[in-house]
Amino acid sequence: RRTAIVPRMRLGYFTQPVHPPAKDYRQVLRENREAALFADELGYAEAFFGEHITDRAEPITSNLMFIASLAHEAKRITFGSAAVTLPSYHPAMVAAHVAMIDNMTDGRFIFGIGPGGLLSDAEMFESLDVDRNAKMLQSIDMILAIWAGDAPYGLENDYWTATTERTLNPAIGQGIVAVPLQRPHPPIVVTAVAPHSRGITAAAARGWDPITSNYVQAHWVATHLPKYLEGLEQGGRPVNGSGWRVAKSIFVADDDATARDYGKSPDGPYGFYFRNIMTKLVGNGKPEIFRAWPDQPNDQVSLDQSLDTQVIAGSVNSVVDQVLAFREEIGEFGTLLYTGHDWMDPALGRRSMELMATEVMPRVNEALGEHAAVE
Repeated sequence: RRTAIVPRMRLGYFTQPVHPPAKDYRQVLRENREAALFADELGYAEAFFGEHITDRAEPITSNLMFIASLAHEAKRITFGSAAVTLPSYHPAMVAAHVAMIDNMTDGRFIFGIGPGGLLSDAEMFESLDVDRNAKMLQSIDMILAIWAGDAPYGLENDYWTATTERTLNPAIGQGIVAVPLQRPHPPIVVTAVAPHSRGITAAAARGWDPITSNYVQAHWVATHLPKYLEGLEQGGRPVNGSGWRVAKSIFVADDDATARDYGKSPDGPYGFYFRNIMTKLVGNGKPEIFRAWPDQPNDQVSLDQSLDTQVIAGSVNSVVDQVLAFREEIGEFGTLLYTGHDWMDPALGRRSMELMATEVMPRVNEALGEHAAVE
């Protein structure tokens, strides 16, 4: 055994992503691949990707397919889905695709699951009027049963049947679903948005960990840690925040004026992002996520307020101070997920990622102190 000094707060990357719908789709995909590979080069520990089928602004239609395009070029980073929208697919398909990705990445994969928050996707896949959380849970239970069981499986729930009973031929491998490299399965994470989320508690009790979304106001984010710790205790796991991942919209520049103009302007990429997300979520009946305080009237919630209160932007020292203040407000967590936004100015987008990795995080961890871990 050896003792390694590890950072108290790790740096990861997350992107939905959100881009102007009219932007050339090829450019969008190239930009997101470039950002992911740059994150790997800079030493980001993890990279998570969303997926949406019916949204031209959020156009990664398969996060697993996108990860496959990176698997052999990125050398160190661990990939994650955030999330595979389980109600949209047959569980056997997801089980097979995730097994393939886990093997392609040599086990550098984290399986993020969710019910799907985009209502047009739910409508397209005939899940708009069903309990998508319940459907997600029945899906993941069937996926885990496929990986843990033997063909012909013989599984059935309220939504799907999974069996190869009539066609199984073990001698030639027919009727047998591939399994992940990581056994019994890759680490599982769930995305979290709702204040005081009971889903976080249930997930943690099952051995899963949460990712808190970047567009949730900090005072609501702070409600997630107690629910996570409650679930850890229920599951007999170590009760600390090290497994909690928190996404945040961050822009780091060489000077504060540039950071303000690019990161806080309604006309910049961060302004575009929040305008898009707020339109969707407020329209879906979730304006409370953007309230600056719990009982703020909904008619006072605005784009300018969200940019002011939910985006960390500044020069290196300013961002260090803001990250530390954010952690002080929400509680201890293990991984900060820098959220990718449209590269309206590619040089500034890359520079922000670079400064975050090489300047901001070393100073953040120096301020927090480091702790020893036995490997």
